[in-house]
Amino acid sequence: MGTAVLVIEDSAPIRVAITAALNASGHTVLARADGRLLEHDLHEFRPDAVLLDVMLPGSDGFALLDVARRRSDAGILMVTARDAVADRLRGLTDGADDYIVKPFEMAELVARVNAVLRRRGRSIGTIHIDDLVIDADSATVSRGGHAIALTATEFRVLQFLAQRRGRVLTKPQILTAVWGYEHYDPNLVEVNISALRRKLDTHGPRLIHTERGFGYVLRSTADPAPSDTGPS
Repeated sequence: MGTAVLVIEDSAPIRVAITAALNASGHTVLARADGRLLEHDLHEFRPDAVLLDVMLPGSDGFALLDVARRRSDAGILMVTARDAVADRLRGLTDGADDYIVKPFEMAELVARVNAVLRRRGRSIGTIHIDDLVIDADSATVSRGGHAIALTATEFRVLQFLAQRRGRVLTKPQILTAVWGYEHYDPNLVEVNISALRRKLDTHGPRLIHTERGFGYVLRSTADPAPSDTGPS
């Protein structure tokens, strides 16, 4: 079962992208444009982690950090375009668990959220499909007992496909979930899918299939036979 993440970010495009990426990783997300309801959300939503933008309308992220630290034991990550060392030190000194500077890739943000959750003993979960094991807590993958080294982006692509086992996912859907924006070069998806196939297929039958004209799907070998006719 996923963990709960509260996101407070006033930029709508960034807020939507972060929400999509965290949802794709199995987290339950509550997203707000400002911190007016922070105390209410900490009590009712009970997040395991809080992402706080620093430059917000009304109370800024540093003021909200103080509230969150006093009212919750959630992991707190500051997200901001302000990269001055003094700002980073202030956030960390005041109790933030991590400080992420914009711009960032969604794969990095999700990895750092998961790292904070691990340090606080919050379980993220493990996915088993045939002999494939995807451990989100340790960001590791194995198949048939063989450890498979993946990049952070490859891991996110595989996790997104595995969490939607049996569903055909389009390139824009994968781009939005992993990179945070559907208009990135779709070749990014093809390159990472090819790399995943090369690494996974070394240790067993193909799991990731192409549906020509639609996208990609991860199927168990016990599922109905794939009908993909796209490139192998």
